[in-house]
Amino acid sequence: MKIVIAIDSFKGSLTSIDAANVTASAIKKLFGDKVTIKKFPLADGGEGTVDALTSGLGGEIINTEVIGPLGEKILSRYGLIKSKNTAVIEMADAAGLNLVPEHLRNPLKTTTYGLGELIINAVNKGCREFIIGIGGSATNDCGLGMLSALGVKFFDSDQKSVSIFGADLKNISTIDLSTINPLIKECKFKIACDVKNPLYGENGCSVIYAPQKGATPEIVIEMDRYIKHFADIVKTQLNLTGAEVEGAGAAGGLGYAFHIFLNATLEPGIDLILNAINIKDDLKNADILITGEGRLDSQTIMGKAPIGVAKLAKKINPNIKVIAVCGCANEDAEIVNDHGIDAYFPILHKAISVNEAMEISTAKKNLSQTITQIFRLLNLGDKNE
Repeated sequence: MKIVIAIDSFKGSLTSIDAANVTASAIKKLFGDKVTIKKFPLADGGEGTVDALTSGLGGEIINTEVIGPLGEKILSRYGLIKSKNTAVIEMADAAGLNLVPEHLRNPLKTTTYGLGELIINAVNKGCREFIIGIGGSATNDCGLGMLSALGVKFFDSDQKSVSIFGADLKNISTIDLSTINPLIKECKFKIACDVKNPLYGENGCSVIYAPQKGATPEIVIEMDRYIKHFADIVKTQLNLTGAEVEGAGAAGGLGYAFHIFLNATLEPGIDLILNAINIKDDLKNADILITGEGRLDSQTIMGKAPIGVAKLAKKINPNIKVIAVCGCANEDAEIVNDHGIDAYFPILHKAISVNEAMEISTAKKNLSQTITQIFRLLNLGDKNE
């Protein structure tokens, strides 16, 4: 019997690796060497991706100081996987909305410069492969800050250097790519992007996403105009187009910047992660897949990690049984049964407070007990047989 374990984090409680280890331990306690277990880190390209992949693939977390979204120095981080010359980055760690106090939120005044600094730091440590999640941004600068940190020069009509914030897009008249860090040309960027919006217009990044970053209706109109101006300059001077590419509008135009200037691929987050952890070969001959996350509901089917790995498993191994565990399940969670998950099991055993349920020791105990009961029901035998 072969069992593959790939569980997303129970956010605020168990990490992906914690959940996998607890699950594996419970199964081994029942069946010992009668089962083969393969554990994989799981994430969907959003929050938790750095920790999941870095820990699961034997990397280390690098802490470094960068320019934050408001132009101040902050302590940021990324995952370094030396064995693969790979860096795993969440842009929100350098330019996320969570880093900006609510009363200061204004995408005219935020920058992605710190993300570029993280990239340069990783490049200098030998990384040439990048996995970057771009969700949760505070920015709408079309990657101006990031590109500036990488060495691209932007000038106004007087040939003076343009600054790095969203509002500065309107001043760009000339772009000089010759000054970009030469090592960047050796790098391959894979961007976890679940947004399909174009760069500008009624479905663009300014109209759809800038309001949640603090933009007033007037600012939305301004920013959409500034971003179109930037795209027109890029098209005219560099003969590069891509404003209509699906995902160009992700993270305030960061998807556009990665695609146009760094030749990056924009991929659904879960697809990118599943390829990175190389789980396919083990799913092909597995009998059971254990997956899950903190909460299962109707949103789980919208590109979340458990459904992504469940669909992949069923595609390449139709006979595999897929079981999900979760901290809780909403009333609408049964929809996951139509998308690859054969059965799901919340791990709570009695009514307790949310804070108590999320305590790591409590969550581990509840998960272990639930896994034990699931596998007793599956009647795989007894460790003493």
